[in-house]
Amino acid sequence: MTFIGSLTEPALFPWIAFAIGAAVGSFLNVVIHRLPKMMEREWAAQCAELRGETVDEGKPYSIARPRSHCPACGHQITVFENIPLLSWLWLRAKCSACGARISVRYPLIELAAGVIGVYCAVRFGPGIAAIAAMVFLWAILAASAIDIDTQLLPDSITLPLLWLGLLVNISGTFVDLRSAVIGAAAGYLILWSVYWAFKIATGKEGMGFGDFKLLAAIGAWCGWQSLPLTILASSLIGAIVGVALIIIARRGKNVPIPFGPYLGAAGALSLLWGPQLTRQWLEMI
Repeated sequence: MTFIGSLTEPALFPWIAFAIGAAVGSFLNVVIHRLPKMMEREWAAQCAELRGETVDEGKPYSIARPRSHCPACGHQITVFENIPLLSWLWLRAKCSACGARISVRYPLIELAAGVIGVYCAVRFGPGIAAIAAMVFLWAILAASAIDIDTQLLPDSITLPLLWLGLLVNISGTFVDLRSAVIGAAAGYLILWSVYWAFKIATGKEGMGFGDFKLLAAIGAWCGWQSLPLTILASSLIGAIVGVALIIIARRGKNVPIPFGPYLGAAGALSLLWGPQLTRQWLEMI
């Protein structure tokens, strides 16, 4: 059996999806760490340029450069120290050079990306739907982690995700194209309207523009029919987590809580089980 043939073999596809997913998770860790810093550098350069100052770009900094290294001692990560999941266990969660702790979030992101690959492989079987669903959920995972860290939802993730959703649904992979286009427009306009209604009423900003774009992307992938479920589920999840943070973690009521992870979780529910959940919800009411 050839490698290409193994990709379409139902028994092997989930294992291959896990291995690829874990490798993608390793890449997502880099994106989660570096993309906000790249955005900050770009904003600083733009501000300096507007002030007429000379822009000092410093050393090249991107997703690919410089090579991954220990933030504590600068030790460059070798190939064997960068194997998803296994390297973290082998190194016992410590840098091989200085012994600095390696956050447990790195293997958790790799594991989550691998599990996403397995579930999509089993849920949809070999084909474009499974691969597309993996890409959607991996992007949601990265965007959610960045939002938790920085309360930013990068356009470089949300906007390509929106356009990709429309392209994927040209052939009706998840929903028909008409539903996808309406879903993208309605997803953006719903939260845009909520934003301005809240701002006019209170004079404060209740959410960021990134949330509009993320819901638009979810609408492009899952169709306009999924939006009520997505908004309801994200609000419910956000309320439960928010109350838990206030009570258990003693987080201040005025401390902003990122909404992107809850939207992303609800979007995942809509993509994977949207029709079934919507049907059950309608039966309940």
